[in-house]
Amino acid sequence: MPSLKDLKNRIESVKSTRKITKAMQMVAAAKLRRAQEAAEESRPYTERFNAVLAALAASVGEGGPKLLAGTGSDQVHLLVVMTAERGLCGGFNSNIARLAKQRIAQLQAQGKTVKILTVGKKGRDQLKREYGDLFVGHVDLTEVKRVGYKDAQGIARDILSRFDAGEFDVATIFFSKFVNVVTQEPTALQIIPASVEEGAGEDAGAGTVYDFEPDEDAILAELLPRGVATQIFSALLENGASEQGARMSAMDNATRNAGEMIDKLTIQFNRSRQAVITNELIEIISGAEAL
Repeated sequence: MPSLKDLKNRIESVKSTRKITKAMQMVAAAKLRRAQEAAEESRPYTERFNAVLAALAASVGEGGPKLLAGTGSDQVHLLVVMTAERGLCGGFNSNIARLAKQRIAQLQAQGKTVKILTVGKKGRDQLKREYGDLFVGHVDLTEVKRVGYKDAQGIARDILSRFDAGEFDVATIFFSKFVNVVTQEPTALQIIPASVEEGAGEDAGAGTVYDFEPDEDAILAELLPRGVATQIFSALLENGASEQGARMSAMDNATRNAGEMIDKLTIQFNRSRQAVITNELIEIISGAEAL
């Protein structure tokens, strides 16, 4: 049975931990508001951009630029796994890594070649244990205080240069889509060749016939690389909001658990102290009776 001093030290230790988790929760809440606003404000632009690309792709039909038509093969897949640089955010990083592992297993079962590019060291740390030989690169954003479009452009240039060099046929990004503070959805999105949903461009055209100058192929050749950067930037913003939401929720749970542990330890401390006092009283009374 622990002594009174041990219990007292443990209570103080848990109290200190609760102060830290409470502070981290408040910081995450402050960051979450900005990150959520950035993610939500980017969605209309991304959706409209995709609608314009879909309308152009529909007018081109089969063929078109390489980023749209692909290489004609899907043998080599590049998986861009985007996670956080820091932990203490619940299952945020693990859920993204788990989805990537599932896709890797599926592709390897089909006889496909898989290559991995990680953004964020937490995803790299989780994947390199099993798939270290599949890594082709890593993007470190540790020193980046606030993710911007330039960061997405840098990642996009790396991916596009690898595609132009013929290193892969299909590229898919893995990130977490922000729903709310409690819910973040791990998502896989194909960015090369551009994935165009049927009917996605109908709203952009609204039944109107356009004459493009220059032609659709030239416009797509210009817009498709920007589309890759836009998708990556949107994924980074969604990841940022999801990370702060997950961290806020995790730190709130940790704070409440610390409070419950303090209550239990306090009860145990009081009972132990009461037992010690009772024993001392018994000894005093017994000594007095002996006299």
